[in-house]
Order: sequence, then structure tokens, then C-alpha cells
Amino acid sequence: MINEAIKKNGITYGITLGVILALITATMYTIDLKLFVSGWIGASTFVIYLVIGIFLLVKTKKDLNGFLSFKDAFTTYFIAVLAALLISTLFSILLFNVIDPEAKDTISEYLIKYMAETLQKFGTPASAVNEALAKMRETSPFSTLEQLKGLVFSLALYSILGLILAAFFKSKTTQE
Repeated sequence: MINEAIKKNGITYGITLGVILALITATMYTIDLKLFVSGWIGASTFVIYLVIGIFLLVKTKKDLNGFLSFKDAFTTYFIAVLAALLISTLFSILLFNVIDPEAKDTISEYLIKYMAETLQKFGTPASAVNEALAKMRETSPFSTLEQLKGLVFSLALYSILGLILAAFFKSKTTQE
């Protein structure tokens, strides 16, 4: 059974992070759709996950009287990330598939253009560029199915971060 502090902190921080991510998406949507292909936005989002993860684990360790096992630390972080990703993905699905389906087509074109420029900068042969772009045109990264696939991929990626943070924040045992 999960400790109440672990569950409460994971859910609370997860909802907070999910709302922050949804607000970032809404802000990018409102300001300029080209922001969805910006590398610094992705890097900033990673930093947000890291910072909130650190605050979450510090608070949880404090709530557990200074003892936090690796399992408890990872469980807390995983609950928070799962909640955040569910909120963020649900918001994106609603935005791009219900509220403004045309926006996903516009962003897809920006992504294709960005990918073409990036591949050309790295000297990728034209045939490989054309093949990659053709594959990109076959799927819409903002369709419900692709966003759900992205949720699973993001959960796996941020779980790795959670494992690292859990290893860092776990309490040392008395035998160490």
C-alpha cells in the first residue's frame, strides 16, 4: 500500500505540473504556432520537470521524517509525472482535435519545414530528406493516437529522470 504522503504529494505536484504544461501549450498556441517547433521550449519543459521533481522529492522526504527509500522516491515522482502527462495530453487532444483541428495541420507543416532545414544543414542526401519528409506527411503528430503514443514515450523518458532523481534523493541505509 502506498504511503499517504507519497500519494498526496505525487497527485498534488502532478496536477500542478499538468496545469503548468497545459498553460505552456495554451500560451504557445495563443502567441505563435511556430513555438511548437522551438528547441528551447522542449529544453525549458525538461527543466520544469526536473525542478518540480526536485521540489517534490524534497517535500516528500521531509514529510516522511527525513527517510525516503528509492522505491518511495520513484513512486512519488512517477505518480506526479503520470498525472501531469495525462492532464497535458488531454488538453492537447482537446485543443488540436476538438477546438482547433486546423492548428495541427499548420504545426505539422512547420515541423516538416524545420526537419527539412535541419537535415539539409547536416548534409543529409536529398533522397533521404525526401523519404523522411514523406514519412512525416503520412502521420499527424497531433492526432489523438499520436499524442497517446507520445504520452507513453514521455512517460518512459521521464521515468528515467525519475530513476536518477530517486537514486539521488534516497536516504542512505544504516549499513552504508
